[in-house]
Amino acid sequence: MNRRLLVAASLLAIIGIAALLIRIIEFSAEEEGKLVTPTSLATTEELDEVKQEENKTESIKPLAAAVGKEIGNHNPLVSYRFGADPYALVYEDRVYLYMTNDMLEYDDKGEVKDNTYSSINKLGVISSEDLVNWTDHGEIHVAGKDGAAKWATQSWAPAIVQKAIDGKDKFFLYFANNASSIGVLTSDSPTGPWIDPIGKPLITRETPGAADITWLFDPAVFVDDDGQGYIYFGGGVPQGKDAMPNTARVMKLGDDMISVVGEAEVIPAPYMFENSGINKVGDQYYYTYCSNFYSGTRKEGSPPAGEIAYMVSESPMGPWTYAGTILKNPGHFFQVGGNNHHVIFEFHSNWYIAYHAQTLSKAMGMAKGYRSTHLNRVSFNEDGSIQEIAADYKGVEQLKPFNPYVRVEAETIGWNAGIKIEASSANSSHRVVADIDDGDWIGLSNVDFGSSGAASFTASVAGGSTPAAIELRLGSPEGELIGRLDVPASAEDQYVELKTETTSVQGVHHLFLVFRGSGSTNLFKLDYWKFE
Repeated sequence: MNRRLLVAASLLAIIGIAALLIRIIEFSAEEEGKLVTPTSLATTEELDEVKQEENKTESIKPLAAAVGKEIGNHNPLVSYRFGADPYALVYEDRVYLYMTNDMLEYDDKGEVKDNTYSSINKLGVISSEDLVNWTDHGEIHVAGKDGAAKWATQSWAPAIVQKAIDGKDKFFLYFANNASSIGVLTSDSPTGPWIDPIGKPLITRETPGAADITWLFDPAVFVDDDGQGYIYFGGGVPQGKDAMPNTARVMKLGDDMISVVGEAEVIPAPYMFENSGINKVGDQYYYTYCSNFYSGTRKEGSPPAGEIAYMVSESPMGPWTYAGTILKNPGHFFQVGGNNHHVIFEFHSNWYIAYHAQTLSKAMGMAKGYRSTHLNRVSFNEDGSIQEIAADYKGVEQLKPFNPYVRVEAETIGWNAGIKIEASSANSSHRVVADIDDGDWIGLSNVDFGSSGAASFTASVAGGSTPAAIELRLGSPEGELIGRLDVPASAEDQYVELKTETTSVQGVHHLFLVFRGSGSTNLFKLDYWKFE
């Protein structure tokens, strides 16, 4: 009996010591923050959420890298597509830029080849009210059997102007059909739809004064204060006439803007090559053009090769006086040359020049004639002469903060990586952000959240086959996270409006929409968004 009591007492002592040792181990682990017990979490569901977040974090790819346009730079204007030969229209507090729609061409081996321009039958359009965040309006299908001008085979180097006809705003879009003729389209809106009002070229070599023009292309258009319209065009260098090609022309337009009047007159532009431009500043007219690439000795005071030169006159038809050059060839600034094409325009009392350079294609490792549009300031001296312009990647200053509290079309972009813009399946004239992969992103410059701050974020999306998300970040794609919008899987192209709460943020910040998802590719499509 005593022996049994002794054994029992010994067992109790061992159990007590074991319990004490277990408690000591638990206490030590808790102190080091390594022990997770059911009592340290409110529910089993929360534990599952932690595991899901850990798995989610482990599955995401690194952020996509920006190509051709670094965050903070404003040139080129867009970096997800090309756009050459820019021409500007200022209308209702926005700048619209119309561009030759350069598209990559491929050889029989599937490798990118030099741009031949032969298959270009569309014009691209972008617009902005702050000159930094640009909205993509897609392409105008100009030439070919499916284009507005079915007689044309190509559409290059657009020019556009607005004029009131019978009290209603009308838009007139001129284009080059390769180098053989110039056509015109009309619309009631700067973004179309467009029609061919005459069903044939506006200017051909049968047009009076145009018979001996080498290249019948590169129009510029201007409506003077009295309502009279003018069109400028031409280019090329006849054999042995490098110093004075005499291939630039100016001609009056009819009151309807779709006819010409009289005879085209010669503009004696020294070393003319291409790319007519026209502006009126005060009472003086400025004709601008790109000089040719003659490699011989030039007369002193002549424009160097491939630069933007200008002439002045007191009349839109001349006579003209050569005044110098204002923009060197793109090769001087970006170490990648090519032709030099520009337009000068006024916006909010400041003057700007849009021009193209092969910066994006260079960054892509394929500088083979694929051009992108850039923007810089233009300044005039007191005597009316134009100061030399320095092209750069920095670009122009943003004119005003971006408003996030209105519907923002998703194809409004300051910077981006990975994405593409495509036509909506429901409406070909409407654009959406597509080809969204895990780690892709878009950014907008200087978004003003105001003093009260945003409380929520709404977006219209068409989900992919797997769940995904939009992260809202400030400053950079890896910056402060202020919200996350989950995007459930859904049927392709069925858009739904989703909403999420956000951390309150005040003031002006760069905003980045970062796209995440375990599906890796084609996560969803984004139509529009807004904060509230």
